[in-house]
Amino acid sequence: MSSMEVSVVFVHGAWADGSSWAKVIAPLAAEGRTVTAVPLPLTSFRDDVAALDRTLERTEGPIVLVGHAYAGAVIAATRYEKVMSLVYVAALAPDEGETVADVFYRTEPHPQAPELSPDKHGLIYLPESAFATAFAPNAAAEELAVLAAVQRPIAPACINVAVNRPLWKDRPTWFLVAEQDRMIVRDNQLFMAQRMKARVRAHPVDHTPLVTAPSVVVDIIREAMVEVGSG
Repeated sequence: MSSMEVSVVFVHGAWADGSSWAKVIAPLAAEGRTVTAVPLPLTSFRDDVAALDRTLERTEGPIVLVGHAYAGAVIAATRYEKVMSLVYVAALAPDEGETVADVFYRTEPHPQAPELSPDKHGLIYLPESAFATAFAPNAAAEELAVLAAVQRPIAPACINVAVNRPLWKDRPTWFLVAEQDRMIVRDNQLFMAQRMKARVRAHPVDHTPLVTAPSVVVDIIREAMVEVGSG
């Protein structure tokens, strides 16, 4: 099998939507690869996994599944056999019985990490200033404006549910450790990546390299695709 027959499915994290993957999708699509971005509702963990499964159901061929931040938990919750490998991009990886909140708050936060709490509707928004100070500090001004404008809030029901056996225990896994991350600190990412026995690719990038260092993300995805294609 050629790596060109491998599909890539992208899953966005909290405070984002599928457009956050645009700079990663574009070069892969230009090569003729099949790429899809999952629209997560961010209303509950169950809703998000269901949205992922609906996308996987209509995706052809073997799949490399890529998740950013919160989506690391979501991609590990599917049971679709077509998923051949997982790529974590500065992502969260709770183990069985843990919640997303457990691993997110496992270490002391970065000094510039924002304080997060639900609003009167029970939804958690990222403060607009935090896009520049913590979420994507290496982004250009116009990129920050777009990120802030399209942000989608996340519900506590996404992060306080204990997960089942994660798929990363049964599939080859890559982990891009963002060494300059101010949302999920480097040591926390390394802990999760090593616990997963993932292939670690550490780079001096911020929390959102899919926007600020897309070539780094594309290279790791290609590596995963080549391995799946080679069987």
